Amino acid sequence: MKVKKMKKTMIAKCACIISLSAFTLTSAMAGAKTVSDSVIAEQRVALEKNTNGKGFGPQSPRDIDQGYGTNLRSFGTAPSRSDLNLCNIHFHKNAEHKGGEFTSFAGNGDGKGHHTGYIYDGKLSAAQLKPVNSNICSAKGDSLNVGDTLEVHFVYSSAQVTPGPTLGACLAESTMNPGLRVEGQVIVLANDKNALNFSQLADIEKVNGYYQAPNIPTNMGVPVEYLGSTTGPSYNEKASPLQVSWSVRPNVAMVDINSVGKWCNDNVFKEDHAHAVRNLVQNPKLLSPISL
Repeated sequence: MKVKKMKKTMIAKCACIISLSAFTLTSAMAGAKTVSDSVIAEQRVALEKNTNGKGFGPQSPRDIDQGYGTNLRSFGTAPSRSDLNLCNIHFHKNAEHKGGEFTSFAGNGDGKGHHTGYIYDGKLSAAQLKPVNSNICSAKGDSLNVGDTLEVHFVYSSAQVTPGPTLGACLAESTMNPGLRVEGQVIVLANDKNALNFSQLADIEKVNGYYQAPNIPTNMGVPVEYLGSTTGPSYNEKASPLQVSWSVRPNVAMVDINSVGKWCNDNVFKEDHAHAVRNLVQNPKLLSPISL
């Protein structure tokens, strides 16, 4: 009788735990709000309304595998990054651009740039997907996890500036219209000490008088270069007025997630979280032509 009673008690406890786990999972899924297609469509309509005929230049992000665009606002391509000052490094959760090895859509997200964008099309091994025991870059939201895709932006400016927090570090009172260049590299996070170390990737050195990130990968495919703008979800319904020369690599680099966490804890840019993403710009009127 005692054995049967113990079994019944254990079964009841297990059922309770399973029920609690199911409730927690359901609550988490409910908390991750996903807006309908109509919400994104309305944002695109608002972007069209707020930009049409108002002289805004080509926008970003975009599909780097398609070159069609009809925006007539042209500006000079910024010099090579070797002749510019690195002014900021930051990253977005999921790729803002689409193309190359990152074409899988993460979904509409919350309509404010979270849980949307594009993710790595490839797969990691079971060992590389082993969860880590610490929170990674979670200062302003959810912790980053193994398997996550990030788009890293290495921002360069023609102004006489030094590396620092936000895009404000790329501007100077002495230069009202600096040439801006962004080197884009999409990465996937792995629990793998043999993967790239993010601190090395984001290392800063002064080379020939210019601040540089000399370890940006050079084996990630031929970069797609185009004229665009700054990004971020604040521009989902309006255009960015800043002109940027983009260089986006089509291949994804594998990076050790633990090294990303260490970088978030200590870097000159005061970056401690992943930024949200802007809707992919699809309107040809807001895209520059690319020679692919």
